[in-house]
Amino acid sequence: MSLELFEDEEQIIESSRAILASNTLNDAAREPFAALLKSFEKLFKTTRRMMRLSDRNEHNLMEVSKSLDEKNAMLERLSHQLSKYLSPQVYATIFSGQRQVTLNTERKKLTVFFSDIKDFTATTDDMEPEDLTFLINDYLTEMTRIALKYGATIDKYIGDAILIFFGDPESRGVQEDAQACVRMALEMQRHMADLRTKWSEMGYARPFHMRVGINTGYCNVGNFGSNERMDYTIIGGEVNLAARLEGVSDADGITLSYETYALVKDLVVVERGEPLTVKGIHRQITPYKVVDILADVENSGRFFRQEKDGMRLFLDFDRLTEQSRRLEAIETMKRALERLNCRVDGGEIPSP
Repeated sequence: MSLELFEDEEQIIESSRAILASNTLNDAAREPFAALLKSFEKLFKTTRRMMRLSDRNEHNLMEVSKSLDEKNAMLERLSHQLSKYLSPQVYATIFSGQRQVTLNTERKKLTVFFSDIKDFTATTDDMEPEDLTFLINDYLTEMTRIALKYGATIDKYIGDAILIFFGDPESRGVQEDAQACVRMALEMQRHMADLRTKWSEMGYARPFHMRVGINTGYCNVGNFGSNERMDYTIIGGEVNLAARLEGVSDADGITLSYETYALVKDLVVVERGEPLTVKGIHRQITPYKVVDILADVENSGRFFRQEKDGMRLFLDFDRLTEQSRRLEAIETMKRALERLNCRVDGGEIPSP
């Protein structure tokens, strides 16, 4: 509180006290003047005390506000970290209050995606832990990015396997969900071709090849577990069928059940496989294998790589987006072609 705030009032009180002490007032005026001064002093003390309390309360409020801001910032950081462990749709429904965190499930028709890496153990058996960690995280990061792009609910990662589904907590309709899932799988497999090119360029001799199984059917979806620890997931025979279809899929392939194929037949070309008997499924399953998945990938992918005896060419088109870089790359290849042509024609080789 400013010391100058009550200067005028203090001067009035001092002047009034001086007047009383000087005996300049007659008896008739002295008594009411003294009473008025006493009331003024009392009011002044009360006002100054209230100002002190106000200043103290303001300071306390500022401290409380600062503490609340710090706690809110901490909660935001914690909720952001927590969101990394939940599918974005599930996180949003919980924090918006739309979904109660209770043991509750429901039966829904979902499209289930299951993938893993072909011959993962053999591929990574002699790989250093640091290299394996990099490859797995790079692979899962890229597949997750594509899954979220199509609105998928990522259930879990199981080592090198990924379990994803469409239809809960958000759904665009059974057919639209199935089509989104297949489009997602196609983009994933095509992007895997790019990733293999990148990994090979980085020196990994046996890059990953992914297999995918997709099935559409009724599943139990919701919170499973206990009141102390629960997991939002899906269970049921149709989930197991997606895993079985993945098991019979070719490397770099996508295998559909008939239920899924019927919903997406206008999107893909398939080969009908021989009926299978799958453990836990009381009917024969006919697999439908998507063909021409990687058609035109070389023309549309991020990377271009050609390696032959005496030649090694690698292009990363995402890093050649600036015109100056593209022109520099073109000029470099032109100079290489000039030197190659001179070698063929037997002429003088131009300097680099």
